[in-house]
Amino acid sequence: MTAMVKKEPDAVVAGRRGDGATESDELRQYLTFMLGGETFAIGILHIKEIIEYGQLTTVPMMPEFIRGVINLRGAVVPVIDLARRFGGKRSEVTRRSCIVILELESEDETQVIGAVVDAVNEVIEIDPDCIEPAPAFGARIRTDFIAGMGKIHDRFVILLNVDNVLAAEDLSVIGQLALEADA
Repeated sequence: MTAMVKKEPDAVVAGRRGDGATESDELRQYLTFMLGGETFAIGILHIKEIIEYGQLTTVPMMPEFIRGVINLRGAVVPVIDLARRFGGKRSEVTRRSCIVILELESEDETQVIGAVVDAVNEVIEIDPDCIEPAPAFGARIRTDFIAGMGKIHDRFVILLNVDNVLAAEDLSVIGQLALEADA
C-alpha cells in the first residue's frame, strides 16, 4: 500500500490549516524536509512557521547541538542543529537552509524552538496504514527519535518523535538559555 500524498502549500507558510479539517486529519499531515541527504517529517501540529536561515547569536558553553539563538519578533528562540542532535556532523548552511520553528508542550508550558534543516520539501498526508514502526536497527539516529517510517511512492520518510528528539532535560537547558538571553 502506498501513501496518499497531498500538497498543502498554505500549511507550509502558516503551519496550521484553516480549512476546517478535523483533528484526526491533522494528525496525518507532516512537513517533510531534507537533512543530510535523507527525508524526514514532523507532524504539522508541532510546526509554528518556517523562516529563512538568518543571523544566529552563538551562546558559549551550550551543548554541541544548540546552534545559538535568534530574535523572532522580539522573542529569544533557541535554535538546534538536528543533524548534530542525531550524532552527525554540523549542518552546512546553504541557500536552501531553513529554520523550522516548533512549538513543544512540556508539562505546563509551551516552548518555542528553531531547528536547522537543509531544505523544506512539502506538507504531505500519510495514511496511517502506510506508517511502519521504527526499525530496531539500520537507522543513523536513535530509534527513540523515530515515531515511524512513512511509505510514500515506494520509499520511506522518517517520521520524527519530536518529544523524544527534544526530551525534557534538553528543554530545561534550552529554557535556561532563553532566560539568560532575556536577562
